[in-house]
Amino acid sequence: MGLNSNRVDHYSGSGHANQGLTSTAPATITVPGETMRSLELHNVCLPPQKTTLQKLRHRLSEVFFPDDPLHGFKNQSRFRKLILALQYFFPIFEWAPNYNLTLLRSDVVSGLTIASLAIPQGISYAKLANLPPIIGLYSSFVPPLIYSVLGSSKHLAVGPVSIASLVMGTMLNEAVPYNKDPVLYLKLAFTATFFAGVFQATLGLLRLGFVIDFLSKATLVGFMAGAAVIVSLQQLKGLLGIVHFTTKMQIIPVLTSVIQHRNEWSWQTIVMGFCFLGFLLATRHIGLRKPKLFWISAAAPLASVILSTLLVTLFRSKLHGIATIGHLEKGLNPPSSNMLYFHGEFLGVAIKTGIITGILSLTEGIAVGRTFASLNDYQVDGNKEMLAIGVMNMAGSCTSCYVTTGSFSRSAVNANAGAKSVVSNIIMASTVLITLLFLMPLFHYTPNLILAAIIITAVIGLMDYQSTIRLWKVDKLDFVACLCSFFGVLFISVPIGLAIAVGVSVFKILLHVTRPNTGVLGNIPGTQIYQNVNRYREARRVPWFVILGVDAPIYFANSTYLQERILRWIREEEELLAANNGPSLKCVIIDMTAVTAIDTSGLGMVKELKKMLEKRSLQLVLANPGGSVMEKLHQSEILESFGLEGVYLSVDEAVADISSAWKA
Repeated sequence: MGLNSNRVDHYSGSGHANQGLTSTAPATITVPGETMRSLELHNVCLPPQKTTLQKLRHRLSEVFFPDDPLHGFKNQSRFRKLILALQYFFPIFEWAPNYNLTLLRSDVVSGLTIASLAIPQGISYAKLANLPPIIGLYSSFVPPLIYSVLGSSKHLAVGPVSIASLVMGTMLNEAVPYNKDPVLYLKLAFTATFFAGVFQATLGLLRLGFVIDFLSKATLVGFMAGAAVIVSLQQLKGLLGIVHFTTKMQIIPVLTSVIQHRNEWSWQTIVMGFCFLGFLLATRHIGLRKPKLFWISAAAPLASVILSTLLVTLFRSKLHGIATIGHLEKGLNPPSSNMLYFHGEFLGVAIKTGIITGILSLTEGIAVGRTFASLNDYQVDGNKEMLAIGVMNMAGSCTSCYVTTGSFSRSAVNANAGAKSVVSNIIMASTVLITLLFLMPLFHYTPNLILAAIIITAVIGLMDYQSTIRLWKVDKLDFVACLCSFFGVLFISVPIGLAIAVGVSVFKILLHVTRPNTGVLGNIPGTQIYQNVNRYREARRVPWFVILGVDAPIYFANSTYLQERILRWIREEEELLAANNGPSLKCVIIDMTAVTAIDTSGLGMVKELKKMLEKRSLQLVLANPGGSVMEKLHQSEILESFGLEGVYLSVDEAVADISSAWKA
């Protein structure tokens, strides 16, 4: 068959690493449509031989340790390894020795700034989760202190967040309404927080961070927007002064409840509520348009709380229709480990709520941490962050806290205020401590309407319409996923909306896996490059050949589809040649450059396809199979059936060598 004397061994069965891609003697050949040129054919080698244990170890290290976290421990003394281990698990040992007064000055300013935002938001988000307002302040004290020891982000501001609060309040309220059994509700909230922390810490320890990647950007955009709309509509209870309001979280029941209880509307509440809402939205707009004036939007919530409280206190005889927070106990977080609920009929609800809120809070916290890390040129270890957030929530569940994570709004304020390290969280927690010990009676006459206005102002930022527009322009399937999660939250429920978001993400993955891209490749004249003929107009089909590219691993899920699609490509190519009186088809080349893996079903497909083509007098050739693919082809003994003219290092070498053999 032509140039066999020049080829020696086309593929090497011994698989030694030192063989490499050795070249044979140059051969002068003629490629159809081109002038004569010299081409060197290269061996297609098997990967180095490894035992099953070595392969498993390599695969696990690539899956769970892609960043090689222990690379710094190599060639170090035992004492140095101990120090590095302490720094790895407790980042405070890494930055504390180099901390100085200049950094402290910046962190004090940023810590006090985010405290002015964290205190009103903590109270507001606790109400959103149907919890006593004091729980929100408790959750802004202990978790930030723990994160400052374990966390690796310099700018992440820790505390309660709107989405996790909403989901917890919705899921627990469906099982045990707070107004019917507040003690049991509190137990379930703390238990859900504990399981959220266990789940998060487990993901970090086992380095399973890829689990949260199933919430794609597109589905999160829709979910966040839907949740923001529901949260905003729920706050109409506080802004309108409604006493009897629905506990459901769907858009239709909420709007129906607003209309049905028109007789409970309070004009005093409406006037004051919408005035403060307008003020907060205006300051937020100023902060977005002029980042240097971030302190205006950061201080606005606390200023609104102080001003509204003063107004109600001074004119409470005339503003008796405005509902207030009421009495709040002074003191530090009471222990709540005795309230954890580990048996009974509602344990399943607590576990499910914990896992869902844990996933959401992890997604938000890690995304926020990585965002500000990239903006400030440092790295955040996602697995360490999961461990830190998990331990933080487990400890919080034992100290009267509910689910906390990194807040985007507070972290943005923290970064703009000049935070240099996690000490800003310590300053914030210290400010909350002073509030808990001495200032709690001042919140007695704080109106509920201001909490509603603060929540609406915070969640409006979750409605990212610009990302939605980009999704429509770039990826219509992502846009559909976004809409599905958005309307799922609005019309069904928040948990179901989240499930739809995950389901659409998984469906998209399955769609890409089971229906990979394939296409006919052609040669770009004057080069050895082969590209898709539909993408590159200058690419020319090679006479007697059909060259097909497969852009995915070949698994059981797509092997049948690929076989059918390849046969269809061949049929269409034969019909095209017949219609144009072209030369008959002789050879099918499959470019396997993008085929990173193959399983037994894929091997069976290749074997069956070869038999089918041989019956039709067509030769099947594989070009540039990867190392793992070559290894499995060799182990399954399929490789031997291809012979010397069946496997090539590139499409160009395959076309040139086979064409030369035909001419000979």
